[in-house]
Amino acid sequence: MKEFTYDELMRYDRHIKLREFGEKGQRALCEARVLVIGAGGLGSPILMYLAAAGVGTLGIVDGDEVDVSNLQRQIVHDSANVGVAKVDSAEQRIAQINPLVKVEKHPIFLTPDNIRQVIDAYDFVIEATDNFKVKYMVNDACVAASKPFCLGGILRFEGQVMTYVPGSPCYRCLFPEPPQPGDVPSGKVVGVLGVIPGITGTIQATEAIKWITGTGELLTGRLLTFDVLKMNFDVIPFDKSGKCPACSL
Repeated sequence: MKEFTYDELMRYDRHIKLREFGEKGQRALCEARVLVIGAGGLGSPILMYLAAAGVGTLGIVDGDEVDVSNLQRQIVHDSANVGVAKVDSAEQRIAQINPLVKVEKHPIFLTPDNIRQVIDAYDFVIEATDNFKVKYMVNDACVAASKPFCLGGILRFEGQVMTYVPGSPCYRCLFPEPPQPGDVPSGKVVGVLGVIPGITGTIQATEAIKWITGTGELLTGRLLTFDVLKMNFDVIPFDKSGKCPACSL
């Protein structure tokens, strides 16, 4: 059993004082391995908050480099790292936040051929991309591997989050097939308010922490959506589909 040093007890003091956490919950965080797929708008707050929380190992998957257009919302990166690989830039920031966290970098783009090998080494997966193809790939691979995951999406002034654990409804139960190209505009085309990925990613990080520590109720069988123009948050329940090609066949 991990014994905390004095510095760790001070660093995680506010977690340890939570009745629902205590040292047991913090120990679970320090021993956890979480994979974050995407080190962009969603991945930024996810990585920063999980690092601050003391998640022992953070895997980062991203094959892209930091671009100046990212800086309006991808707060794990800064102007000095434009042109730097996102996994390297994120690693630098995580080390500044919490040097006790181990970072495992995967400077790649996921494919059906490599995704299982990447996700198998982690306890919990967070999908944090703006790519529908990747979202469905992550869903299908995690369902097949009985791997819990949290998925987030953003556009303009809106965000959505759902969580899957083995036995719960998956993303395909809610949206059976990816949209056709052009049906859903990208943020690159129609824009996204900079704080939207911050709100969404923070919720995703919260779901990971809750799963690791066994605290509270997860967004399983529920889709959380919000619209900041109206400042409305809704939770939409959905059931497991008997026709789901991923989790029911």
